[in-house]
Amino acid sequence: MKKELLLLITAAALVAAACAAPPTNRSDTNKNGSAESTTAAAPMTEADAMAKEKAVWAAFEKQDYKGFADMLDAQAVLVQGDGVYDKAGILKGIEGFVPKDVVFSDWKFISLDKDAAVISYKQSFAGTANGQAMPPSTIYGTSAWVNRNGKWLAIYHQETEVPKTPAPVPPPPKPGKAAPSPTAAATPGTTSSDVTANEKLVWEALKTKNYDAFASYLAPEALEIETMGVMDKAGSVKGVQGFDASKVELSEWKTLKFDDDAALVTYMVMVPGPKPEHERHTTIWANRNGKWLAVLHQGTPVTPAAPSPSPSK
Repeated sequence: MKKELLLLITAAALVAAACAAPPTNRSDTNKNGSAESTTAAAPMTEADAMAKEKAVWAAFEKQDYKGFADMLDAQAVLVQGDGVYDKAGILKGIEGFVPKDVVFSDWKFISLDKDAAVISYKQSFAGTANGQAMPPSTIYGTSAWVNRNGKWLAIYHQETEVPKTPAPVPPPPKPGKAAPSPTAAATPGTTSSDVTANEKLVWEALKTKNYDAFASYLAPEALEIETMGVMDKAGSVKGVQGFDASKVELSEWKTLKFDDDAALVTYMVMVPGPKPEHERHTTIWANRNGKWLAVLHQGTPVTPAAPSPSPSK
């Protein structure tokens, strides 16, 4: 069985939050994913989120697929290297998956608002799919949880595989023209609940090498998750310097509203040169004291879709 299928199957399990109707470009949600929760719920804590992630895996170990489905918001989405999946696609893909040797580590939790939270972690696991052994893998996983009428449900999941061989450290950038001074640099744009427009402002700052503007779009607690690891805000700002974004192409935009103060945007990034050239990126934005800021960003290299294996006899 190809590894791409392995990632699809396990992603759904990892998240408990990854599958539902595909994201839309609307700012509203339907009744099942209403942004206005009619019943209050205690704010989610890191311990709550950890317990829910582990509960997903417990359901899979018991092959309790209905229990898994009941943990998902109607609007949830799974972002993988081989595609963006809705609830029906995920539930179809995870049948027959039985994990084992699951180990979580490096938990990182961020409260988005009283009705939404996000948790990221590193995880290693093995298992079987339709009776076929799955090779051990290690991933960075991220899930978002939302309060829907008093019940916490998973609304988003994404995972990025940790390379077995660490990527070589890129050489320092060649000396060039001095970066524009803060007074000469363009004034950062104004962010809003339009998270697609916000994300385009981020990429405009990268293309113009306006790193002060880039930093201004990130929340103080912001996290970035890539194949090379997890970075805080300072690491992200340092990491983008020297990156040539001038020829980057962005496409396949989709948004998903969590509630009135939090939403995500996911899209395809094409960077000419490095392999693979395409990555799926997702950013979660949240309203922080009247200003929308990027709280979490994750990139996942695109992988080809794999055919479903034949069930073992």
